[in-house]
Amino acid sequence: MSLLNTKNALSVIMPIGTDFGWGICGQYLTKELAELCDVRLVSEDFGRDRVGDNTTYDILKSLCLNAKGPKTEGVPALNSLDGPVLQTVRGPDLRPWLMEAQGRPTIGYTFFETNRLKKEDVERAKAYYDVLVAGSSWCEGVLRRHGIKHTQTIVQGIDQQAFCDRDIERSYFKDKFVIFSGGKLELRKGQDLVIRAFKVLQDKYSDVLLVTLWFNPWPACLRTMCMSPYIRFDAFQGDYGAAMNHVLRDNGVDPSRAVHVIPTQHRDLARIYGNTDVGLFPNRCEGGTNLVLMEYMACGKPAIASYCSGHRDILTRRNSIQLRELHPFNVQDQGGRVLYNWQEPSLDEIVSALEWAYENRDTLRVIGQEAGACMRRFTWKRAASAFYDLAYERC
Repeated sequence: MSLLNTKNALSVIMPIGTDFGWGICGQYLTKELAELCDVRLVSEDFGRDRVGDNTTYDILKSLCLNAKGPKTEGVPALNSLDGPVLQTVRGPDLRPWLMEAQGRPTIGYTFFETNRLKKEDVERAKAYYDVLVAGSSWCEGVLRRHGIKHTQTIVQGIDQQAFCDRDIERSYFKDKFVIFSGGKLELRKGQDLVIRAFKVLQDKYSDVLLVTLWFNPWPACLRTMCMSPYIRFDAFQGDYGAAMNHVLRDNGVDPSRAVHVIPTQHRDLARIYGNTDVGLFPNRCEGGTNLVLMEYMACGKPAIASYCSGHRDILTRRNSIQLRELHPFNVQDQGGRVLYNWQEPSLDEIVSALEWAYENRDTLRVIGQEAGACMRRFTWKRAASAFYDLAYERC
């Protein structure tokens, strides 16, 4: 049966790919939802290289209502779809990816990192969505405080085949204590705190190594690092590795004590995680649950992480080393207007946690095992089932 003629099919309007967060979400959710119901996919054009798996690519292409993107003419009746619609919400303005696409019901999925929403954006969202799903309970709380009642939290999943607790002997850096830091380089992710804390350990221990996964293709959020109160950060241009080494050198870190991972296939990240001892995630705010953190923990690796915003949905005292000494961190525009109210972990607590991890490696491995066990319940199948129930209970 043609998908274009399928009555009551679920229309999924999301980007596809494995090299950015929304693409991963769209790819895995669409594939799992297709196991539960008829799905029509509307997305930007994507190729096999972006999906990274031929079988998944073929499945997703077979579901496409159009394969050239939301701006293409000729997508039939997006404003009068006969079934439910699930689509990406672009940011704190709460606008859907395709405003003309509404269904029965219309469901949005949102992740944002501010607790200040504009009244006009909230009112438009109330009128447009039947339900607005948040990627974390923190995000849901912001929506509710602004008067959006039809909301709930659905936590994203993890590829359990790629990211799982395998007891495999380390291949690299066997004589080092390796600290991993991941997430695109920006002020919100807290890599400035990572650099400062690593500098302390580097000066004290000869065998510590920093492995980073910080590549950021978006210049605007990259430039937010210039606002850091902890490090010097100049214009970032040219070769990625050379530029990163320049940042480290400017802040007293020996570049020979760091390895910068360039963008790689999503599934290959598990091998990188497996060759490290502990992950450091001093993020100031996460609208979701931080997929990199979840995947790292799913590999049975212990994480030191800020206990705030979306992190609180996945961290426990047994599965992680929590950074709880938090204080307000406000981001202002040039006119002094507060744009974001975040929370920042204490640099002293970060250093103490790293030193504890260095001195207590047996206990660290136990924490990693608990992390791997806890992450097994966060599957994309589970997330898809929650969206399916929401879509068809309301039809």
